[in-house]
Amino acid sequence: MREIEKIGAIMSAIRQKLFGGKGNLAITLEQQVNDTKGMLLDKMNFDLDNFLELNVEDTNEYLKNIEGFSVENIEILAEIISEIGFDNKCDNSQKYLEKALQLYELCGFKSKTFSFEREANINAIKNVLAT
Repeated sequence: MREIEKIGAIMSAIRQKLFGGKGNLAITLEQQVNDTKGMLLDKMNFDLDNFLELNVEDTNEYLKNIEGFSVENIEILAEIISEIGFDNKCDNSQKYLEKALQLYELCGFKSKTFSFEREANINAIKNVLAT
């Protein structure tokens, strides 16, 4: 349980850093993404660049190998990755959105409860990817 809370706290800190406020408008999306990659790597040994390249099966296996990735934490990761993908300034937005979609679908598969919010996020991503 302690690892789940630790991962959750790290993911929340990353989300807050990326999207929490407009305090430092001089920081570009690219710098924020690089900072996020660094935090994930330093605090969780999570390589986002490598992770984005994995297929569905390898994605699931990668997450299994990091202690503390509960369904809730996977969903937070999906939110972070999708927000990066939805940003018009992102160079690889399709790659980020496809990975977020994989993660949301993985959450739906692993979770024992239906989430309207998760389904809305999945539909929003699918709509953007379809255009």
